[in-house]
Amino acid sequence: MTCVLEISGLTKGFMMHHLGSFLQAFEDISFSVEAGEFLLLKGANGAGKSTLLRALYRSYLVQSGKIRFHSEHGVIDLAVAADVDIAHLRRTEIGFVTQFLVARPRVSAEAVVAEPLRLSGVEGVAALKQARYWLEAFGVKPELWKAYPTTFSGGEQQKVNLARALIRPQKLLLLDEPTASLDANARAALLSRLADLKSGGTAMIGVFHHPGDVEKLIDRVINLTPSVTTAEEREDVAV
Repeated sequence: MTCVLEISGLTKGFMMHHLGSFLQAFEDISFSVEAGEFLLLKGANGAGKSTLLRALYRSYLVQSGKIRFHSEHGVIDLAVAADVDIAHLRRTEIGFVTQFLVARPRVSAEAVVAEPLRLSGVEGVAALKQARYWLEAFGVKPELWKAYPTTFSGGEQQKVNLARALIRPQKLLLLDEPTASLDANARAALLSRLADLKSGGTAMIGVFHHPGDVEKLIDRVINLTPSVTTAEEREDVAV
């Protein structure tokens, strides 16, 4: 298998200035993920699961450690890479799926979903065609495709968010509670898409409130506690 990400000695905490104290999110975390491998992050509330995903996406800077990403242009340490390189990798090789959509005002749902394809060079009509396909797959009604997602309910916004995030295969996909607010049909569409991406070689690291949703996809579980990180094979863990 081909290594996609190597994490070593990763440590992150937050200075709580109003309390005059330091909150440790996680400490000395090390693991790797291969192409086509699905890792579940497990742990109690406050164990640092979502914080770790944001650190890997470089929304947060870490105190120490390395995040070695095997990009198409060579190995790059995401922990210290230049912002311009991070921005490029987000457009081309690293995806992040959250339960929240941050959509620009007065931009249609189909345009929001098509944008990643257009930015990668796909012609406008073809990008819109694919965007409509995925909006339909996730259960967004055709009469909403030209409407603004800022006016949608939370559940409908989440469907648009998923269609946008998953329309283009990535080398690494980070998933932060993507099944939140989804109905049964949208959840089934998500699991089908994740299975296809996994088969195509996408490496995935995810946090799920209900891990049973992705039980058949999980290869390993990364168990986070405030002071200990362990990696276990899927068959050895009750998820």
